Amino acid sequence: MAMSMHYQLINTFCLNKDTNKKPNRKLQTPITQLSFPKSSPTQLLLTHQNPSIQTKLEALYNVVQDLETSVKNGLNIDDPRIFSSLLETCYRLQAIELGIRIHRVIPTRLLRRNAGVSSKLLRLYASNGYMEDAHQVFDVMSERNSSAFVWNSLISGYSEMGLYDDALALYFQMIEEGVEPDGFTFPRVLKACGGMGLIRVGQEVHREIIRRGYANDLFVLNGLVGMYAKCGDIVMARKMFDKIVLKDIVSWNSMLAGFVKHDMLFDALVTFRQMMLDGFEPDAVSISTILTPGLPEKLVAEIHAWVIRKGTEWNLPIVNSLIYVYSNNGRLDRARQVFDQMPERDLVSWNSIISVHNKHPNALMYFQLMLSANISPDTITFVSVLTVCAHLRLVKEGERLFSTMTDKYGINPSMEHYACLVNLYGRAGLIVEAYKVIMDKMKLEAGPTVWGALLHACYVHGNVEIGEIAAENLFELEPDNSHNFKLLMQIYGEASRVEDVERVRTMMVNRGFDL
Repeated sequence: MAMSMHYQLINTFCLNKDTNKKPNRKLQTPITQLSFPKSSPTQLLLTHQNPSIQTKLEALYNVVQDLETSVKNGLNIDDPRIFSSLLETCYRLQAIELGIRIHRVIPTRLLRRNAGVSSKLLRLYASNGYMEDAHQVFDVMSERNSSAFVWNSLISGYSEMGLYDDALALYFQMIEEGVEPDGFTFPRVLKACGGMGLIRVGQEVHREIIRRGYANDLFVLNGLVGMYAKCGDIVMARKMFDKIVLKDIVSWNSMLAGFVKHDMLFDALVTFRQMMLDGFEPDAVSISTILTPGLPEKLVAEIHAWVIRKGTEWNLPIVNSLIYVYSNNGRLDRARQVFDQMPERDLVSWNSIISVHNKHPNALMYFQLMLSANISPDTITFVSVLTVCAHLRLVKEGERLFSTMTDKYGINPSMEHYACLVNLYGRAGLIVEAYKVIMDKMKLEAGPTVWGALLHACYVHGNVEIGEIAAENLFELEPDNSHNFKLLMQIYGEASRVEDVERVRTMMVNRGFDL
């Protein structure tokens, strides 16, 4: 009944073809398919680089070569306008290697005393992820507190790299040194707060935004929507979203991502529909966001058909999301079909197709194909293949892959990797070996996932002694998880240890668990 009502609600709020009309809130007939605006004809995809960009890069390369030659021949070049212009061009063309070469010929004294040149060099480094080089430039700047520009560049670089604690530390240093944050500062800082889930810090930043008069700034409001959604306050995220008078595509995508993150599929579909009714065509972020597990297969097919008509079906974020959502809907055949037809694949593509085969031998086949394509696996890849080995009880293969991960690829095992290894041995009935992983092999303090895998293995294979050890550790790590008590009680029950069963039952009652 509930599922039927949910499906009717989804259908009722699917997209209307006429995007110029206001939504009819009294629709009587459920709409059973998404109707996207007609797309323009797809242009031919060029396999070569944009000619104008290529020409600009060649011209810049020639200028840099002439500059290096002149300096090498003893010519003193210290005009800040030359370096400022060249660094600006490098930034626009994302020519970081040429920017590094320019940096080598900038006189040190000029770099220290001229804020314009040093600011543009710092921005170039930070925008390309060269954070150590950017910070070195920042540290020697004599006029870094004259504006927020260099601070914003550095904070933005840290945020984009996922180094959120560094971004926040720099923001607070900025405030302490008396530099006025502006409308470009706050969105980056809010992203860092959201990335770390620090809602209290985010709220303090929000108060600072209001005090400094940026409460109605579009970019800042978009940042507030994203921050509150990522920190778990979807109500406040919606309140910020509703405050935006002239929304842009980032506004819609931020709200859409918030609803998806909180498993509010119906609200996400309503937002998606309203976005299109307001004249915003979904971009790659919109499509990859709405393609979430739980989306009815008919709507997935409708969206897939639309991106094909639009000519964006091989956009990597979109196609990776299609693989994931098809597999979650039980259509592994469609997921494989999409993957096999991809003209190019990135690491996410390979990880997606491997992870969706987490109980199937094909995962290991795709892993080998991935290696053959010269794509290096990451931590996520190894979690997937180790999980497959555990399900298929391929102990030797799992051991080999774990060694390959550490020895060949230099990946330090995470808690999840150790849990996979314990699960590998546990499922195969090698309980003692599983226990030895925790006691002898782990360089981390075992967490609930690791002890939980061991306890479950002891339950399946009836190992009372090690099961007791695993349970005792879990009682300390997860005192409110009744499942651990129930598993130990069942282990005792299978061993006919009636007194121990009653002892655990009494413990559960004393802790207020529902038996």
